[in-house]
Amino acid sequence: MTSLLTRPDRSRHGAGVVDPARQRPLVLIATLGGVLAALGPLVVLLAIGVIGWFVTDAGVHGAPRDGMRVGALAWLAGHGSGVTVLGTRVTIVPLGLTAIAAWSMWRLGHRVGDSVSGHGPDADRISDGERDLTVPLSISLFLAGYAVVAVVVATLAAGTTADPSVPRVLGWTLLLTAFVAAPAIATGSGRAAIWAAFVPATVRAGAAVAGAVLSRLLVVSALVFLVALALSFDDAATMTSRLHPSPGEAGLYALVNTAFVPNAALFAGSWLLGPGFAVGGATLVSPGAVVLGPLPVVPLLAALPDAGTPAGWVGASAVLAPLVAAVAAFRTLRGRLLTWDQVALAGCGGGLVAGFGFAVLASLSGGAAGPGRMRFVGPFTRDVLVHATTACGIGALLGASVLALLLWRSARSHRADEPETIDPTPAD
Repeated sequence: MTSLLTRPDRSRHGAGVVDPARQRPLVLIATLGGVLAALGPLVVLLAIGVIGWFVTDAGVHGAPRDGMRVGALAWLAGHGSGVTVLGTRVTIVPLGLTAIAAWSMWRLGHRVGDSVSGHGPDADRISDGERDLTVPLSISLFLAGYAVVAVVVATLAAGTTADPSVPRVLGWTLLLTAFVAAPAIATGSGRAAIWAAFVPATVRAGAAVAGAVLSRLLVVSALVFLVALALSFDDAATMTSRLHPSPGEAGLYALVNTAFVPNAALFAGSWLLGPGFAVGGATLVSPGAVVLGPLPVVPLLAALPDAGTPAGWVGASAVLAPLVAAVAAFRTLRGRLLTWDQVALAGCGGGLVAGFGFAVLASLSGGAAGPGRMRFVGPFTRDVLVHATTACGIGALLGASVLALLLWRSARSHRADEPETIDPTPAD
């Protein structure tokens, strides 16, 4: 942002005033940023794959490239490619790996934005309406670099036992770029702050409420899952022991399960909202009823409640999501220079957007997890959408209404305390 407001004097190269990073070509910076954002998590997963290959049988069977291939398939699975296991298509996405890819995108995207902030017109010229293509061009080149790596990895990892979907990988790459890399580049370049100045204060406040409500709902959902898993830790350990793994294999298996913790958190959030989720065909896990069938040996599934009708107090969990939304909206809007009606509008609108965002994330958390009945695993997206928008919208509106009432009363008392002015002009 500072580089936009105070552009360095390019005539003083000898004095070392100009940052050399800002003199590099934009095409090189943005493209290389996309490539490095993809390679960072990929290299880590390739190393884990080789370690896993050695841990399983001390390298007796296969070669290191087999472990690297597994790591590449895991990276692709985190980008929605799906994998084929023993002839069965598995499409559920390990959102833990997706989150790592998103973090890498944000980190590199922010650095790309900072590096290209000196390109294009400065803040005054942008404010005067001059067209600035620095950020759109950087985003496009960042996407191109990331996509090239994704296509190369998918091509090299494909084989007879696995068939990663290149279109799905490119689709997820486009989504990650649009919702993670693009904001990071705009923020790092300082353009986001300039553009935000043209957005009405109510809209900015509503966006802040949406982010606060969604993030806190995700945190609460994760805590609910972790508590349930901790209470069923013995069952999870028993499930793992059935596989008779070595210590190294047990650690590797735990790492694989960790990649699906965000999925489980979204499942728990769907349970909190009421609709619940399925863990196979003709199954239901909700606060009102639990219907289960045979389950695979996965330690995360130990957190599932027992089949049957839950206790009556479980239904009280339905108030948790609106309560979280109300508290988040109140804390976010407190201290903002808005009128009481703007506060109410920002709270309600932000809550609705947060509910919609949670439903979108819940829809991404499910998929096919195995053959037969396990082809249907995940939240009931349409029901989650209705319940999430209702719970978050009403909750955020209630939290904002409390603040709006306080502002309204304060403004009314302030008007009452003002002395009446008397017109000194005598009447005719």
